[in-house]
Amino acid sequence: MTPSAATSSIEDLASCHDCGFVVTLAGGAHHAATHCPRCRAAVHRRKPDSLNRTWALVITAAMLYIPANLFPVMTVISLGKAQADTILSGAIYLLVHGMWPLALIVFFASVVVPLLKLFALTFLLISVQKGSRWRPVERTKLYHVVEAVGRWSMTDIYVVTILVALVSLGNLATIEAGVGAIYFAGVVVATMLAAESFDPRLIWDRARESNG
Repeated sequence: MTPSAATSSIEDLASCHDCGFVVTLAGGAHHAATHCPRCRAAVHRRKPDSLNRTWALVITAAMLYIPANLFPVMTVISLGKAQADTILSGAIYLLVHGMWPLALIVFFASVVVPLLKLFALTFLLISVQKGSRWRPVERTKLYHVVEAVGRWSMTDIYVVTILVALVSLGNLATIEAGVGAIYFAGVVVATMLAAESFDPRLIWDRARESNG
């Protein structure tokens, strides 16, 4: 088999996004699609409109990130006094009261990680659109890291949800979720969807086109 024939046969194959089954695609179009014989999910050579969808989700997450950090995520009402905390003020409170391991977890999971994910996804999008040939292996690994750590940014939401459910002592103490928690959940969901909509195979497509 000649190199060109081998390349052509490989390009007619695609992996199902749901179950990972390798499928032979019908037709030669770039976005040709068929159905997986194992799970019946639609299989595409490349995720349709991947860049535009990912950009829309990244921009949405960036817009939500600002109010998520400005508005309180939790309000503690104790003996008639209310104290509202944002993500950052909550981390500072934990640090001041000697709970620095928990403060670091909250700070990195809820402040640093979402921000780094936004920067990483933006970098990947720009590099693909510019047809960059710079270190495609490392950029692919970066994408998989972003995809893997997405769910761990929900630490604050889990904590607030548990506290709201458990702490209800009538007039003595109650905890209420703040509007910031809604914005923050939106950031996490939007970044997770952005990572899911981005097709890392485009990194290699653009590098190959540049080589050509």
